[in-house]
Amino acid sequence: MKGKKLSLVSSLLITLAAVLVVLSLFFPWWQMVFFAPQYPEGLNIIVYPNKLEGEIDIVNGLNHYIGMENFSEENFPELAYLSYLVIGLAAITLVTAILRRMALLYGLIGLFVIGGTLGVLDLMAALKKFGTNLSPTAPITIDPFVPPILGHNTVANFVTESILGYGSYFLIAAFILLLIPLWKDRKR
Repeated sequence: MKGKKLSLVSSLLITLAAVLVVLSLFFPWWQMVFFAPQYPEGLNIIVYPNKLEGEIDIVNGLNHYIGMENFSEENFPELAYLSYLVIGLAAITLVTAILRRMALLYGLIGLFVIGGTLGVLDLMAALKKFGTNLSPTAPITIDPFVPPILGHNTVANFVTESILGYGSYFLIAAFILLLIPLWKDRKR
């Protein structure tokens, strides 16, 4: 298989990207923090690629009053298989580093873009589902809403901050490391 070969430095950068992808599994990818006068320290929903953590029971208890469905791992089937997809992506990244072929790097970057886009769209759909499918028999009636993926939003007396977790930053850094060889080895 002939084709443009990547430099050794580029191969090392891609290997580092594979390590960052694996490391991302051990850190939160996304988080929502809910602030209110009665919760000035904030309540968290912390999303890892394979689990949810935080004060989920308290948030679910409060969400009951506005008729929102409970946050639970059962409501996010992606958490059952996402880790395997990430491990597969890390393996493909490592194979790209070993084979050092520019064509493979283009394909890998495409996988990152597609995976990232699908992840964002999935999160947007989940946020829309939770914020707009409110029970009409809830004790408190509010207008449907969609929390932002990043930033803040106010519902009643709660201000919600949505932020990326360290795991997402590792994935972003891995993606940037994959782009460097495109520039570095462009004339090889």
